[in-house]
Amino acid sequence: MNLPNSLSNLIEAQNEFNSAAFANCFNANAIVFDEGEKHGGREAIKKWNEETNTKYKTQLEAISYSETNKESILKVKGSGSFGDPIELNYHITLKDELIETLKIKG
Repeated sequence: MNLPNSLSNLIEAQNEFNSAAFANCFNANAIVFDEGEKHGGREAIKKWNEETNTKYKTQLEAISYSETNKESILKVKGSGSFGDPIELNYHITLKDELIETLKIKG
């Protein structure tokens, strides 16, 4: 599967629990929407990722990737301390090869 560099780097950073590298996949003013919460800016995204790493220990595996003129959808299999693996859809917009928005949907 051919992913944009920022998405390949995002999966790699997540699987290494490297929140700084994870946050660097986003542009400075990026926004993440997850579990009904909004996290804006790299520092907030880094903090959110650190918290979810502690809570869930999530490992990601890319399943599929598609692009439209408005967004990209990366389907991943997530495994971790939450039990059985789950499939998640990452609705993503990219700007200048970095993630501008990420909406995580089950």
